[in-house]
Amino acid sequence: MGTLLELQDPVEPLRRELRERAGLTLDSARCQHGLAAEIAYYRAHHDEGDTEPRLVALRRRCAGVLRDALGPPAQTIALEQIEAALRAALRFRAHADAAGALDALHARGLILVAVSNWDRSLHQVLATVGLASRLDGVVTSAQAGASKPDPAIFARALELAGGIAANAALHVGDRLDEDVEGARAAGLRPVLLQRCLPEEGSAQLSTPTVTVIRSLSELPALVS
Repeated sequence: MGTLLELQDPVEPLRRELRERAGLTLDSARCQHGLAAEIAYYRAHHDEGDTEPRLVALRRRCAGVLRDALGPPAQTIALEQIEAALRAALRFRAHADAAGALDALHARGLILVAVSNWDRSLHQVLATVGLASRLDGVVTSAQAGASKPDPAIFARALELAGGIAANAALHVGDRLDEDVEGARAAGLRPVLLQRCLPEEGSAQLSTPTVTVIRSLSELPALVS
């Protein structure tokens, strides 16, 4: 959900939480390794968090992956403590350009639906950072039963937007594969958000003809 949200660096918060909750002192490199393993597992399994009981089970498995990746020092720590530390360390915030852009788009009468490869908890995350009230709907891959770039998740978003035609809709995202290619396959007009210039040799540099913006603040003028 890098278009609207960003994950605050969780490495030092995880170190602190593990130390305070479980008396476990780990260096930054070990925590970074553990988080990379947990995030990779979550991204491969987030669609399993479609109901509250299944989300609880997914979070417990993610904690298990983290504990295993942290190595021997963490193996004696209760999984409940690892999970609590992990959840406390994972904090999201809205991108600085998100709220203003959403407000400006709403002022122009646009219907705004967030589409994300995420579990059902995205609704709460958006509410916590103050963006939920600025959206007309939220579609997560877990609840839609399909992940971007599958056209089915975009079709669900169009339904939430009042059943508008795909060719009347615009999709903004920061990934070429999931957002640009997915939107095109579903018949929507894609806009690629690149807050930072892509590195030399990046696939983003070979993007086929597509509108590229550097900030969400450019969107209101784009749709005028």
